[in-house]
Amino acid sequence: MSTGENEQALRKIIDMIRWIALAVLLLHFYYYLYHFFSTIGLSWPFFDRILDNIVKTGMFNNFHKSKLIALGFLTLSLVGVKGKKSDKISFKQVIIYLVSGLVCYFIGYYLFKIYLPAIFLACSYIAITIIGVVLIITGGTYLSRIIKDALSDDIFNEENETFPQEERLMENDFSINLPAVYQLKNKKRKSWINIISPQRGVLVLGTPGAGKSYFAIRHVITQHIRKGFTMFVYDFKMPDLSLIAYNTWLNNKDKFSENSQCFFINFDDLSRSHRCNPLDPVGMNDITDAAESARTILLGLNRQWTTKQGDFFIESPINFLTALIWFLRKYQDGEFCTLPHVLELMQVPYDKLFSVLRTEPEIEVLINPFINAFQNGAMEQLEGQIGSAKIALARLSSPQLYYVLSGNDFTLDINDPEHPKIVCMGNNPQKIQIYGAVLSLFVNRLIKIVNQKGKLKSSLVFDEFPTIYLNRMDSLIATARSNKVSTTLGIQDLSQLRMDYGKEQADVIMGIVGNIISGQVTGDTAKLLSERIGRIMQDRQSLSINRNDTSISKSKQLEAAVPASKIAALSSGEFVGMVADTPDQKIALKAFYCEIQNDHDALKREEDGYKPIPVISKVKQELVLNNYNLIREEIKDIIEAEIQKLI
Repeated sequence: MSTGENEQALRKIIDMIRWIALAVLLLHFYYYLYHFFSTIGLSWPFFDRILDNIVKTGMFNNFHKSKLIALGFLTLSLVGVKGKKSDKISFKQVIIYLVSGLVCYFIGYYLFKIYLPAIFLACSYIAITIIGVVLIITGGTYLSRIIKDALSDDIFNEENETFPQEERLMENDFSINLPAVYQLKNKKRKSWINIISPQRGVLVLGTPGAGKSYFAIRHVITQHIRKGFTMFVYDFKMPDLSLIAYNTWLNNKDKFSENSQCFFINFDDLSRSHRCNPLDPVGMNDITDAAESARTILLGLNRQWTTKQGDFFIESPINFLTALIWFLRKYQDGEFCTLPHVLELMQVPYDKLFSVLRTEPEIEVLINPFINAFQNGAMEQLEGQIGSAKIALARLSSPQLYYVLSGNDFTLDINDPEHPKIVCMGNNPQKIQIYGAVLSLFVNRLIKIVNQKGKLKSSLVFDEFPTIYLNRMDSLIATARSNKVSTTLGIQDLSQLRMDYGKEQADVIMGIVGNIISGQVTGDTAKLLSERIGRIMQDRQSLSINRNDTSISKSKQLEAAVPASKIAALSSGEFVGMVADTPDQKIALKAFYCEIQNDHDALKREEDGYKPIPVISKVKQELVLNNYNLIREEIKDIIEAEIQKLI
C-alpha cells in the first residue's frame, strides 16, 4: 500500500544504499591514493587496520572491482527514485548523461598510466570520478522523470486504429478473392478480401483515380469468367472493360459450352457492334413489360422525373409510350416491335395515330385520355401530356441508333444453358444522356430475362452505374440471389447516386448491398462507411501536468475502426469495406482496411497480349441510311394500311 510511512522508509533505504556506494568509493580512493592521503596527513592507524581487514575480502584485487561494487550500489539506489514527471525530458538527454558519467567514472584509470605528480594525479582522479558519479545520479534521476507515452509518436493514431482482418483464402464457385496487405499495430500482414457471396451484391465506390476498375472490377470480370459465369458488362469507357472480358473469355472457352459467344454493342463504332432489339417481342409477354420499358426509357432520358413519379404530366407520356410499344408488339405478332419503329410511330399526326391505335382493344384504356383531349380540342393539354415524351425521344432519332436497335444478332438471355453469352455494352462519356437511356432499356429487359430459375450462373457488372437508369435495382439484388445472379455496381460517391436515382432509392441500394469495397470517398459516404464498419476498442491516454505533480491516465474506449477522415484520405489501391458470408462459410472478420495487391508486371504483360475487339462487319454509311429510311417507310405503310381498313 502506498502510505506515508512506507514512502518514508523507502527513502531511508535508498539513502542508506547510496551512502554505502559513496563509502565504497571513498575506500577505493583511500586505498589507491594512500600516498596522497598520508602526505596531506589524512591517514589514521585505526582506519588502516580496518582497511587491512577489508583488503583480505578481495575487494581490491582488481582496480575496477571496488568501483564496480560502488557503481552497483549506486544503480540500486536509483531504482527506487521517484522524480516529478516532465514532458521536457527525453531519453536522448538521459543517455547523454549516463554515457558521459560512465566515461568519466572509468576513464580516470588511464591517469595512472601517465607520469604525473602525486598531488595532481590524486586531485584529477578524484574530481573526474566524482563528476562521473554526479552525471550518473543525474541521468538516473532524469530517467525516472520521463513520461512513457506510448502513443505520443503515433500522431495520426495509425497503429491504434488497426484491427485484425481475414488472412485465410476462402473460395467457392462464386467467390471473388483479392489479395491484400494490411497493418496490425506496427506490422504489415497479408490478408484476403473474400467476396464469397457476390449474389448479395457488390458495391465498388471511389472517386476518380481511386482504382475501382484496376483493383476491383477487372478482377470480378476475370475471376467470374474463369469460373464459367455468363456475363453482362456495362462499359462506361468502352472498350476498357470489354477488352478484359473478351480476352478472358477467349482464354477460358473450355469453361463454357461449345455454343458460347461474346457480343458487343457499340454505338460509336458500328463495324465492331452487333445489333440487338431490346423490345424483342419474344421477351415481351404482356402489357406490363411494355409499361416497364416505357418507364425505363423516359426516366433514363429525364432523370429529374425519378422524384416526380405519379404526377399527371409524368405518367401521361409513360402511358402514351406504353400504348405505342404494345400496339407494335401486337401488330403482325411483333414484326415491327423495335424502338426505332416506336419513335417513328410517335411522329405520326394525331388524327391518323389515334385512329390506328384504337384498333387495338388492350390499349384503349391507356389512350382514351389523349383521344378525349384531341376530340375536345384541348390541344394545349394534349401537347403537355405527349410533348415531353416526343421532345425527349426525338434525341434518339439517329441513323446509328436505328441501325443497332433494329437488328437481331443476339437475344438478351445471356444465361441460357444452350447458348451462354458474354455481352458488353459501351457508353460514351460525351453522350451519356442519349446512350445511357438506350442502354437502360437494354439492361431493364436483360435483367427481367436473366432473373429466372433454371438458368446458368451469371454476373452483371456495371461501371459508373449512375449513368444509366435501372428501375428497382434494389429488388434485383434482393431477389436475384436465389437465381445465381451476381451484381456488381461501380459508383463514385453516394451523392452521385442520390442525384440520379433520388435519395430514397439510393439509400436503399446502399443499405441492401451485402459487400462493399470503397476507395477514397468523402462526405456522407465516408461517414456511412465508417459507421457500417463499426468500432473497435482503442487505447486512450491523457497527460496532466501541474505545479506539484505530473500524471498519465490510460483508458480503453470504443472508437471508429476507420474514421471518415481516414476514408477521405485513402491512396489509390487502398480500400475499406465489409464482406458478407454464407451459412457454410462463416467469416468472423468481415471488415477490412487494406491495400489490394496487383501484380502490375503480370497485368501489363497480359494487356500487351490482348486481342482487339474483332470487326463484326464492315458497315457503310449508305447501309445505315437505307435502314433509317426503311424504318420510316414501314411506319408509313402500317398507318396507311390500317387507315384503309377503317375506310
